[in-house]
Amino acid sequence: MSNWVVSLAGPRHVRLEPCPADRLGPGQVRVRTHYSGISAGTELTLYRGSNPRLRKDWDAGTRMFVPRQAGSAYPVVGFGYEEVGEIVEVAPDVAGRRPGQLVWGIWGHRAEAVLPAAAAHSLPPGIDPLAAVFARPGAIALTAVLAGDLHLGDWVGVFGQGVIGLLGTRLAVLSGARVVAVDRMPGRLAHATGLGARRTVDAAAESPAAALRAESGGRGADVCLELSGSYPALHEAIRATAHAGRVVAAGFYQGCAHGLELGEEFHHNRIQLVAAQVSGPDPAPGTAGRWSGTRIADTFMDLVAEGSVDPLPLVSHVVDAGAVADALALLDRGDGDVLQVVLRF
Repeated sequence: MSNWVVSLAGPRHVRLEPCPADRLGPGQVRVRTHYSGISAGTELTLYRGSNPRLRKDWDAGTRMFVPRQAGSAYPVVGFGYEEVGEIVEVAPDVAGRRPGQLVWGIWGHRAEAVLPAAAAHSLPPGIDPLAAVFARPGAIALTAVLAGDLHLGDWVGVFGQGVIGLLGTRLAVLSGARVVAVDRMPGRLAHATGLGARRTVDAAAESPAAALRAESGGRGADVCLELSGSYPALHEAIRATAHAGRVVAAGFYQGCAHGLELGEEFHHNRIQLVAAQVSGPDPAPGTAGRWSGTRIADTFMDLVAEGSVDPLPLVSHVVDAGAVADALALLDRGDGDVLQVVLRF
């Protein structure tokens, strides 16, 4: 079977290329891709050329970025982390897997992949396969909610109502929080209302900080989740938060922090600023030993299977994989009606 993979030759230079099929080894399965979702955060940083890994190396030992030793980071081949497919071949030593089984996982934008059997996660019974492209975005959103340590009755601002922000809004509502959803795009705010937000704020028309303080009796938000990756939004989330409250920075911020003034409310209100990042052994602060990345993703998919979260309305475009250049350009423009774009192989 021929294989195809999405490749970035340079900023905004993307194409679908043929590539050889990998051999199946012990403990592995071969998966044929049905759907592969495009991340409007991490993947656009690669597409635009702003991702720090394109100009620096990540030293896993010191956990620091260091000057890049090799040449150009391009081409970037097979990026992507929202895949759903069907097992088509199983190594003889693998138990509990069979051809025809639908699975989700991370294997990048490619027509087929060989991966460890444990990395091919079974879809919960009865779930629409398209919904499984949200397993990783949902895990990112749930990580932010866990990092926020939300409690029943908390006032919570969710800044950014893209795919992950909308999922964060829904998960915060399920946690018992009173959510104020913030964005600059009315269509996304309408989605947030449907997902249970108590109030929506168009940041282009009014101050989210003033709105959250008004809703909370003047105190400010107990917790704000910043999921847009915008420094001005992070600054406004800090402004919106009560004295000694918590702000979870879960967006993928790029470049220097223009618009973030840490000498203002952050300093004077003693705001606790924490980072949430889904990768690693302890994704959310304060959850070590309890919430692994696997448990977080499985929990999100369980919520989808039981109907507590319905991500399918967030799919705005499904396009053939051959149109990947158009799909990324669509996301790059940032139109308000574009949410989850999915490649169909």
